[in-house]
Amino acid sequence: MMKFSRLILFCAVPLVAAMGDGAGEARRGTGFERGVIGEESRPDPVEAPTSLGALEMLDAGAVDPAAYLWKSRPIVVFADTPQDPIFLDQIRQLERDPAPLIARDVVIITDTDPAANSVWRRSLRPEGFSLVLVDKDGQPKQRRPSPWSVREITRAIDKTPLRRQEIGRAGGVLLP
Repeated sequence: MMKFSRLILFCAVPLVAAMGDGAGEARRGTGFERGVIGEESRPDPVEAPTSLGALEMLDAGAVDPAAYLWKSRPIVVFADTPQDPIFLDQIRQLERDPAPLIARDVVIITDTDPAANSVWRRSLRPEGFSLVLVDKDGQPKQRRPSPWSVREITRAIDKTPLRRQEIGRAGGVLLP
């Protein structure tokens, strides 16, 4: 097993060095490991949080839905109070694994004040706790009355037509 891994390393290093422009290209890889040949290589899933930035979490009263049209996928998390245990559980799940959400252009919008009657609340009309996945076209794609894991959210995003188009443009590469 040790000889085999040395052989792979021995063969891969010259190939990466020949195709790249130096140490930066060698560190990112050539794209062969992701099945993308001849296209710009994407960051490895491990690098996603640092290279793509942090997951945005914003208050619903401070942002307008039009600001995210065709740019981001808002996930709107509603609750009747910020101390709602279900709401807090959902936020913890989202914060625990932000890389797949960042890679899919997700922004988290929280609305925990029904009395403020934000534009998000008026248009999506939640009752109690609710998680609403809104696509880049501004249309709600999924509604959940209970917390949803990051894995479930990313699977739902990956099934949308807009995300499938993005995947197609990226050469069939699914991000984490």
